[in-house]
Amino acid sequence: MSKPFNTSIENGIAEMILDHPPVNAFDSAGWFAIADEIDALGVNDDVRVIIIGSASKGFCAGVDIKELAADGSKIVDVNKGNYETFRAIHRNPKPVIVALHNFVLGGGIGMAGAADIIVCSECARFGVPEIDRGAMGGGAHLQRMFPVQKVRYMYFTGEFIDAQEAYRLGAVEKVVPLEELLPNAREIAAKIADKSPAMVRLAKEALTGIEDGNLEDKYRWEQGFTLEAYTMGDSQESRDAFVEKRDAKFD
Repeated sequence: MSKPFNTSIENGIAEMILDHPPVNAFDSAGWFAIADEIDALGVNDDVRVIIIGSASKGFCAGVDIKELAADGSKIVDVNKGNYETFRAIHRNPKPVIVALHNFVLGGGIGMAGAADIIVCSECARFGVPEIDRGAMGGGAHLQRMFPVQKVRYMYFTGEFIDAQEAYRLGAVEKVVPLEELLPNAREIAAKIADKSPAMVRLAKEALTGIEDGNLEDKYRWEQGFTLEAYTMGDSQESRDAFVEKRDAKFD
């Protein structure tokens, strides 16, 4: 996959717009490319704030299940690409704002949960369908957004929650009409870009340091269970059923 995004920089604000139709489901190469770009923006002196949005019909559907259904061993590369992307956001020296619309799934949850500020459209929906795709992962990032029991309910059932529920639970800064999504993200970014870059950098480092636990270590723990899942027949059956658009059959 070649560069599944577009990037621009203006007035200290970098915008990375994910653009891999139809649903922004990225293969392993795509995830590595996203991580590299976010890292590069973080050390670019022309950038003070980063916005991540989407030009697709939704924010992000996660990983490319077809790649994994064809070759389960690719999970190692996919795991690494996911890890590097979420780390690049969470540990970035610049504040990262995500502008979310429609579906926010799997790897999209990881990006949102790793970010500093979330704004979303009224049509946004959050979900972790991993359990139905034969994988694990994303719980640590989801738990950075929502309470423990809500995370477990979403994880075990695969059910989505909508933008207003995400706002009620405190994860989302603003819920706006879709046409106002990026303008609102830019408005917040402009307020941050006007501050001292040195002070903002220190503030982000300080706030990240006082979080409970280590997000990257927690995610690594989860990824070990994804690898374990991939040794099970139920995992392959889940992926095959998804690709073949049928109900999974478990013994």
